[in-house]
Amino acid sequence: MTAKATVIPMPPQILLPVEGEEALFPVRRVYCVGRNYAAHAVEMGHDPAREKPFFFQKNPDNLLPPGLGMPYPPLTEDLHHEVEAVVALRAGGADIPLEEALNCVYGYAVGIDFTRRDLQAEAKKEGKPWAAAKAFEGSAPISAIVPAARIGHPEHGAIWLKVNDRKKQQGDMNQMIWKVPEIIAELSKLFVLAPGDVIMTGTPSGVGPVQRGDRVDCGIDGIANLSVTIV
Repeated sequence: MTAKATVIPMPPQILLPVEGEEALFPVRRVYCVGRNYAAHAVEMGHDPAREKPFFFQKNPDNLLPPGLGMPYPPLTEDLHHEVEAVVALRAGGADIPLEEALNCVYGYAVGIDFTRRDLQAEAKKEGKPWAAAKAFEGSAPISAIVPAARIGHPEHGAIWLKVNDRKKQQGDMNQMIWKVPEIIAELSKLFVLAPGDVIMTGTPSGVGPVQRGDRVDCGIDGIANLSVTIV
């Protein structure tokens, strides 16, 4: 079939760097897991009991590749950092069996789910969606993706974040309530997953505010590091 012209210019494809590769990773969708570390659930005022995972979404163009400054968003006075392990998929499907879930993974990265906490609190209070609090421009800085073919599928690894060299968040991937295979299996019951999907897997405790001019460094031992400045 011959490609047809479009009435407006085609939106750019969101492409992420892959460590050690010239080829880039094309992004289709961005899924996020809420309250996936017990200590963070408690600090946000929720019961950490293991229940069905809670999902929300960011937009692909919310992803901020490494090396770029993160613009402080408008209409907030309480922007919070949330460091997260990120999973990039090479395959997908619906109702993916748990034992096959890791076969869908292309690689891993570290990212930050920046959140307009004041807008989120207002949305929670009024029973409204979180989109304005979560899905804004530059809200998800992300490191280069590290292929699983190189590092395997880490089940543990210290995950941490510093603001201006002061440690703010510290945890370990093994503290996730829902592990990566479970996340993929459960998510595939709700959505048909596909190559190019990115999953942010939740944050440990210690989330807090950042200001313009702050330098945020984060990482997951054995996977990747990331540094971003708030501008």
